[in-house]
Amino acid sequence: MLYRLTKIVSTPFLHLLWPTAVTGVEHVPGSGPAILASNHLSVLDSTFLPLVLPRQVRFVAKAEYFTGNPVTAAWMRATGQVPIDRQSPTAAQDMLDAAAQVLKDGELFGIYPEGTRSPDGRLYRGKIGVAWLALATGAPVVPVAMSGTDKVLPIGSSVPRLGRIGIRIGKPMTFTGSYGDARDRRRVTDEIMEAIRELSGQEYATSYAPSRSKDN
Repeated sequence: MLYRLTKIVSTPFLHLLWPTAVTGVEHVPGSGPAILASNHLSVLDSTFLPLVLPRQVRFVAKAEYFTGNPVTAAWMRATGQVPIDRQSPTAAQDMLDAAAQVLKDGELFGIYPEGTRSPDGRLYRGKIGVAWLALATGAPVVPVAMSGTDKVLPIGSSVPRLGRIGIRIGKPMTFTGSYGDARDRRRVTDEIMEAIRELSGQEYATSYAPSRSKDN
């Protein structure tokens, strides 16, 4: 109920300031679990993608967001985000376990396979967690391409600028293989990243994106 109320109140305001062009919403399953795998240009990606979908999307977020700024904490709780302690030595597996539970509950889970925001607008090599999740749960993967969010709120900025945002959603992808097999995980991840690249038109970098200690 709180999520719906937050969405109803915020969506018209955000779309007025940042007009959003969306294609492919029909590719998101109307029910049941699915993984939304998106490129990552800005912290705003996790705000605008859920606004254009009829179903709730859950993301993993740093635990600090739930205990710091009260406005941010309230937003995180209202939108149903999953807190994770990223300083924990088991943080990566904790994130995957939390995501698997979201999917087991029949919900949508959003993930950024690059692992961090792109520092230069290119699409970086995907990390294999998204493949582990797809193969372990059997949930379909829906590729997503965000655009314009990096212009509205570039890395290092705290005040959003006016601008237009684009969201392209591709057809669901299903995979076979074992989540315990490293070659299967790499193959599936690369196929997902290629689908995202085709949607986004970004230049593809064969390396992993440089990590950011303060990234979300």
